[in-house]
Amino acid sequence: MNADVEAVRTADRKHVFHSWSAQELIAPLPVAGAEGSYFWDYEGNRYLDFSSALVYTNIGYQHPKVVAAIQEQAAKMCTLAPGFAVDVRSEAARLIAERTPGDLDKIFFTNGGAEAVENAVRMARLHTGRPKVLSTYRSYHGATTGAINLTGDSRRFGNDSATAGVVHFWGPFLYRSPFHATTEAEECERALRHLEDTIVFEGPQSIAAVILETVVGAAGVLPPPPGYLPGVRELCDRYGIVFVLDEVMVGFGRTGKWFAAEHWDVTPDLITFAKGVNSGYVPLGGVAISAAIAETFARRPYPGGLTYSGHPLACAASVATINAMAEEGIVEQSARTGAELLGPGLRELAERHPSVGEVRGLGTFWALELVRDPKAREPLVPYAASGADSAPMAEFAAACKKGGLWPLTAGNRIHIAPACNVSAADAAKGLEILDGALAVADAHMA
Repeated sequence: MNADVEAVRTADRKHVFHSWSAQELIAPLPVAGAEGSYFWDYEGNRYLDFSSALVYTNIGYQHPKVVAAIQEQAAKMCTLAPGFAVDVRSEAARLIAERTPGDLDKIFFTNGGAEAVENAVRMARLHTGRPKVLSTYRSYHGATTGAINLTGDSRRFGNDSATAGVVHFWGPFLYRSPFHATTEAEECERALRHLEDTIVFEGPQSIAAVILETVVGAAGVLPPPPGYLPGVRELCDRYGIVFVLDEVMVGFGRTGKWFAAEHWDVTPDLITFAKGVNSGYVPLGGVAISAAIAETFARRPYPGGLTYSGHPLACAASVATINAMAEEGIVEQSARTGAELLGPGLRELAERHPSVGEVRGLGTFWALELVRDPKAREPLVPYAASGADSAPMAEFAAACKKGGLWPLTAGNRIHIAPACNVSAADAAKGLEILDGALAVADAHMA
């Protein structure tokens, strides 16, 4: 066996404590390198990454412009406390603010998405003087204490303290409608009515914010039906509630727009971001803040901060990433890839494979809902499945990897999230590997 791979594996098993895992039951793949849409192991096996790491390498691995910018900034100034004015920090904030909708022109930097959500919620509570926050089931907002309580999927279960002032409600999802809707229009109307009922029965005077993923990400890749997000905006305005959109996963080109909110022409009061803001090259997240909420803290100190807020290396990576995306038309490429390649290609796969219950997505962000019975819509594996119950999805994922595709599976779904600048040839290659792997899912149908 390659000595390097054995050393990496041994050190990992001896010292690294991995997230979301039973430590003795995992065997992380030692990775030797990465470039563009690929990474490879020490045996030379190359994997086309259809997960973009954890949906954040929006411009792929090792983009030379971003690598050079980090190197240049490191030679100039590696770090400085957040209380100083730093040119690269200000430039990153300006570039982000230029792309946010409406008047979200102030940027509070964090180290990642969960911290962005924590601070957005804190801002909303301080701005309104109210304690409660509403979020949906089928959502993921991060793994810190407040963010995991806001989360609506099963990852909340082991961490739920029931003390975060969170109320969950059902968002729209026509394929598995909790409202017995049969059309997108019905789903939208009934979901908005349900949200308003929740607001009324919880007491509007107690609710600081409604937080939604603009497109639900890890919990399903669920684009909202037309009219839903504007409807939530109207409800928040009516009841004096802060509207927060979580764009940690879908911001910066992932859906074919700089921010996914553009698809529905809606402006929230706060937007959280991370991941694609610099393709994860150096940890960075943040909150884009409206003028009204920023004014709350004009002469009143904001009681929050982070040692590495607006870290110069992270901001340099952000500036280079945003500029590269603009210069190379990567956001537009993401939109074209979705409309011309991934969308049509995945729908063709659905026609050939009865295990595909639904195809949904936009840009370079898609999901296949895998089922045992397409008429009954029974999921291929049960909700929050583990052990033997999750075996069909594990076998499907293994088939993808054997074919040279690194998948992102969640529950009974595969999420398709290649780099926003994935080539047409690589997109086609990924679809071809998926075609073969779906035969494994088909074999588990009832």
